[in-house]
Amino acid sequence: MKLFWQWTRRTLAALILIILAWQGWYFGWVVYWKYANPSGTRFMSMRLDELRGKNPKAELKQQWVPYERISDSLKRAVIAAEDAKFLDHEGFDWEGIQKALEKNQKKGKVVAGGSTITQQLAKNLFLSSEKTPWRKAQEAVITLMLETVMDKQRILEIYLNVVEWGPGVFGAEAAARLYYGIPATDLNAQQAARLAVLLPNPRKLGRLSNSPYIASRTQVILGRMNAVVVP
Repeated sequence: MKLFWQWTRRTLAALILIILAWQGWYFGWVVYWKYANPSGTRFMSMRLDELRGKNPKAELKQQWVPYERISDSLKRAVIAAEDAKFLDHEGFDWEGIQKALEKNQKKGKVVAGGSTITQQLAKNLFLSSEKTPWRKAQEAVITLMLETVMDKQRILEIYLNVVEWGPGVFGAEAAARLYYGIPATDLNAQQAARLAVLLPNPRKLGRLSNSPYIASRTQVILGRMNAVVVP
């Protein structure tokens, strides 16, 4: 029995060390990306693998642009659409999460999410889209890391440069040039709001640019944008 408990303690200690080392790896990248721009993300790698499964020569469309070269209209539109309390919370919008849970319970399926911009960035940088308890727990830990290490401007800058905006299309610059033929700095309020509509499901909605849903949702976001303060 004594040997059993010794083995159990050693096993638990080893597992704890492995978990701490794994979290340290994530934290190291978060600290590095406070100053350096990510060259890619987990989501980008997954999407490229999917595209190359159909076309071995496929490439992603993405071009990093600094924060000041992204239209303020797009910043406002994305915050209005995805995370109205972005400047106020510390990574989690508990009220939004509660409302999403209530809506999902009422519908009997997942129809709404309460993820903040920081949570979405955590997932995009490191994780997959799988809805497992482990993935959500790891997302929460990385979210805390991002909010602790980076300010809101840096979080939003990275998010706008790596978020998916269509099949193989990542970041504001590539999206602006694909959908409007202009750089991200020149996006007006209407264009920015329409881009923000695509974010929940960019690979599907990117093909429905003239749909009634996108038109109506664009008007909703436009109505919210004036109340948004950008970092």
